[in-house]
Amino acid sequence: MMCLVAEAAPTGNHATEAFNALKDKDYDRAVASFRRAIEADPARADYRKEMAYTLLKMGETEEARDQFEVIVKLEPKDWHSTMEYGYLCHETRRVREARRVFDLVRKQGDPESRKAAETAFLNVDKPLEDAILRWTMALAQNASDFSAHQELAHAAEDRANWKLAAEHYKRAWELNPAYRGLLVDLGRTLQQLGDSEGATAAFLAASRGDNPRAAEAALEFLPKRTPYASEFQKAIELDRKNVDMRRELAFLWLAVNKPQEAEAEFLRLLEIAPGDLLSLAQVGMMRLGRGDRTGAMTFLDKVLSGNDAAFAKKVREAMALPAQAPAPAKPEPKPADTKGPPPPMVRPQAATRPAVPAMEMAEKSYAAGYMKDAARFYEAALEDNPKDARARLKLGYTYNMLRQDDEAIRHFETAIRDSTDDRLRREARKAYRNLKVSVARVRTTVWLFPMFSSRWHSGFAYGQVKTELRLRTLPIRPYVSLRFVGDSQRGAGALSPQYLSESSFIGAVGVATSSWKGLTAWAEAGNALRYRDRPDIGRMTPDYRAGASFGRAIGPGKAIAEPGWFVESHADVVMLSRFRWNTLGYLQNRGGYTLPPVGPLQWQLNWNANVVTDRNRELWANFFDTGPGVRFRLKSMPASMSWSVDLLRGAYLLPTGGARKPEYYDIRAGIWYAFTH
Repeated sequence: MMCLVAEAAPTGNHATEAFNALKDKDYDRAVASFRRAIEADPARADYRKEMAYTLLKMGETEEARDQFEVIVKLEPKDWHSTMEYGYLCHETRRVREARRVFDLVRKQGDPESRKAAETAFLNVDKPLEDAILRWTMALAQNASDFSAHQELAHAAEDRANWKLAAEHYKRAWELNPAYRGLLVDLGRTLQQLGDSEGATAAFLAASRGDNPRAAEAALEFLPKRTPYASEFQKAIELDRKNVDMRRELAFLWLAVNKPQEAEAEFLRLLEIAPGDLLSLAQVGMMRLGRGDRTGAMTFLDKVLSGNDAAFAKKVREAMALPAQAPAPAKPEPKPADTKGPPPPMVRPQAATRPAVPAMEMAEKSYAAGYMKDAARFYEAALEDNPKDARARLKLGYTYNMLRQDDEAIRHFETAIRDSTDDRLRREARKAYRNLKVSVARVRTTVWLFPMFSSRWHSGFAYGQVKTELRLRTLPIRPYVSLRFVGDSQRGAGALSPQYLSESSFIGAVGVATSSWKGLTAWAEAGNALRYRDRPDIGRMTPDYRAGASFGRAIGPGKAIAEPGWFVESHADVVMLSRFRWNTLGYLQNRGGYTLPPVGPLQWQLNWNANVVTDRNRELWANFFDTGPGVRFRLKSMPASMSWSVDLLRGAYLLPTGGARKPEYYDIRAGIWYAFTH
């Protein structure tokens, strides 16, 4: 008991200050100290709990609720804190969340919590059920009652009846389109139903309206990219009179060089807003550009005689018409007349030039990771300016991300040739060389991984030289390989956790599939030449092996050079003839955060979780270990070189029978280096 109390006691100065302040009932000082203690150790749920109850004493209910929300995430089985969070959600009118929390606890909590949660759940759920029944009866009397639809939708959403909520949010919006926030509510419920297209359409329509609050809320749900034309079309079906959205779709068609679709959309816009000068001018200039002067003037005359003299002057200059004498002063135009992105009032022969900067749209799509969009917009930018080396270089990167390497190489070559910027030319040349190696018909890859393990009190070295032939028409690649596996102790008898070989050079010929979403399969046959004598194994033995491997890394920090979080996962299944045709499985996971560089040092902190198992149930091949680590490199080192140090705690997965300790500690330090030629 004394140990438990000691462990629970505050360990930091800030926590000590907080508890002392609580004794003095100085709640402001206590909360401030708890905040600093939590900043130093965010995972301390006990600090958060003390701060939450202090906030309740101060009347800060919402902030206390938010602290309990974090506590629930840190300790999901703390049912008392979960119930506190539910009560505070209900008190602060987050009814839907309160109902969800009570429902969870009444199904999964301990017996005492289940009883309290059942009562709390009924106290929340019964009024919602009654409200749905009441508003349903009201709509039976008057199906056009806007307020009844709205209230019924709110009650249904709070009760997690997403289908009913979506139905009545949509009906309320149709009855009163001025309430654009209903589109956000509709999108949210459609998301819960799994209708991502419908949800995007609702959010898009809300974001292109005259209600700033609804627009801001909708933007939080939309993807960080330019919407697709199909998404605009679906949103327009929902909000047919949205002039801003139709205009943006028309300019999007222009940006991707589809003038016919753009003109058709401008004409549909003019049916809704016949006085929209921007659309009139754009249609007129497009028709003038293709030689239809009569049809063009039908629209341009309205602009030239309109009430916006400055805009009419731009159109006149684009048409190369003489200036007119100043006309009498006219009233200022309404904001809606020229609302939207300003069109380029260009000469008729260039009237179909994109009205929205394609390069800007391409950069946004590329930054957001929408590569197909980015490729389309970069192509549009190059049609406008074929000598734009920067667009050419970025298009090469985009095609590389889309795995269209032949196209990527072609654009890199053109960027090298056309660029007048030395920096761009160097970047294009580097990208060209790197990609050329990856798609070369013959490619040689070399990697080396020397390491030390305190678990075995030994150094190990793993390496491979592999030359493969790339066959463009086939998804397989034949190769020849020379592997090396060695250790520093003659009598250690420890087998490699990765290659299950010992003190050998292994030559082989094999075949591997092309990588598909990080997955590769392979098989090879060869001989292992042992460089140490062993009485139980000959100097040279046949070696046959096959397997599959998968690797994936995500997050901005996956390259040590860029700060940010990252997650890496590598899985291998290997069958080996030299170990009684055993089949082994490896799963290596690493996640963490790449920290900002310190001078020339680039580094990341991570957590490891590794599992090894096999078919033959060998003791040495069934274990799990986990623990923290650090990986680092210097900026002057080759990009593919890094150092790592990991502190691991492990355990064997099979009964040991006293042969060795069931658990172990291991400090592993190693250097990774690889290159391709």
